Amino acid sequence: MAHTIINSQNAPAPIGPYSQATLANGTLYVSGQIPLDPKTGNLVTDSIEAETHQVMRNLQAILTEAGMDFSHVMKCSIFVKDMNNFGRINETYGSYFLSNPPARETVEVSRLPKDVNVEISCIATK
Repeated sequence: MAHTIINSQNAPAPIGPYSQATLANGTLYVSGQIPLDPKTGNLVTDSIEAETHQVMRNLQAILTEAGMDFSHVMKCSIFVKDMNNFGRINETYGSYFLSNPPARETVEVSRLPKDVNVEISCIATK
């Protein structure tokens, strides 16, 4: 199956052997994004809300590069280090989906890359 690699300079470069996203048959598979500021290379750690906003901005940059936006997102996976932050993450995340939010799961994990508190991936279609 032919696919296209999608990379945005407005999102953090991959920190391993993977692409920011791949596009195949009109479906975009976006790798998990962490709260890394692509301009500075620094992690955003001010608050869980600030971390979540940075993650969503990173996802948005990749979606934009593929000619999509959050209205194209069909599914998200959210990984959190502490489920006690769920409500705050959920409120911030929800501000990016004003109507018809995508399917999703939220899973607490013991550790995330660079020891961040939240990572989100998504699948979008045109």
